[in-house]
Amino acid sequence: MSDSTATATATELDVKLEQHRVELTGYCYRMLGSSFEAEDAVQDTMVRAWRNYEKFEGRSSLRSWLYRIATNVCLDMLTAGNKRARPMDLTDSTPLARAALSPRPDNTWLEPMPDARVLPTVEDPAEAAVAKESVRLAFMAALQQLPAKQRAVLILREVLAWKASEVAELLETSVASVNSALQRARATLAERDRDGSGVGAHATVSDPLSEEQQKLLERYVAAFEGYDMTALTALLHEDAVMTMPPFDLWLTGPEDITGFMTTLGAACAGSHLVPVAVNGLPGFAQYKPDEETGGYSPWAVQVLEISEGRITGFHCFLDTKRWFPLFDLPLSLPRDLGLGLDVEAESDQVQEGE
Repeated sequence: MSDSTATATATELDVKLEQHRVELTGYCYRMLGSSFEAEDAVQDTMVRAWRNYEKFEGRSSLRSWLYRIATNVCLDMLTAGNKRARPMDLTDSTPLARAALSPRPDNTWLEPMPDARVLPTVEDPAEAAVAKESVRLAFMAALQQLPAKQRAVLILREVLAWKASEVAELLETSVASVNSALQRARATLAERDRDGSGVGAHATVSDPLSEEQQKLLERYVAAFEGYDMTALTALLHEDAVMTMPPFDLWLTGPEDITGFMTTLGAACAGSHLVPVAVNGLPGFAQYKPDEETGGYSPWAVQVLEISEGRITGFHCFLDTKRWFPLFDLPLSLPRDLGLGLDVEAESDQVQEGE
């Protein structure tokens, strides 16, 4: 084979493999609960596929073969037994009077993920809705409670709609074993809902957002940027939850949430919000006023859960040095950016600020 032919073949293989990157990242993210570990797992999958492509005999599709490799990579990574979680999965809700900011290591936490990195474009609205629901924080947290192979079976069967026989072949087991694992996984998730451990599990966000939901978000932006606690209270469900990884503190109810924001969180007054699509939910990149530069500096990626016309979950991921580059967000904004811009105009100005 000539050098030019080999180069062309290598390029063709690169293109074939890259076509599956987003869906594989979504699969690995559901398996691992970590944005960065998922991307590492996919890169490892691509390298293994490249090195072993000559051994690929075509008895299954390239897609199935890649999923087999990705599954093995994820199972290897999960052998340490770490189960990523949300603060409410680890501790009881803390009253504001006892609130303390105690961080835990990065590998403790379920991590946020931009939709664009895990949700491939599909034509079927129902399929797109299932995909979005399956990366929402509450469902992701529930997945982390399952043993690794049950997790893989549930994702492949319920989310990706693989046949039991296809999953059995991928996992090198029997159809009966796959069906049994699926039944046990479903039972675990159902029990989690019944005993209330799935806090925040009932967020209902339409795709695209309904007019009511869009107006709710507009009111939220106005309330947060204006730091209007009366307006914010009116938007929060009575059982709304606020979390702030890497801190294990979580708060319940509008009174404690707004109380925190005006005391320990008072420095967030005057912040600016930029819309982001995260975990199949509406979200915002929060920029806090920076006295040194006179502009805005990154503070948090906010993920909002909505149900029955109210905000039920308000999750702030604070490790901005990791999250803002992941979301392709600039690490500063000019002071004269202006507030109240529409999403499209704002995106243009953010790009100019990079």
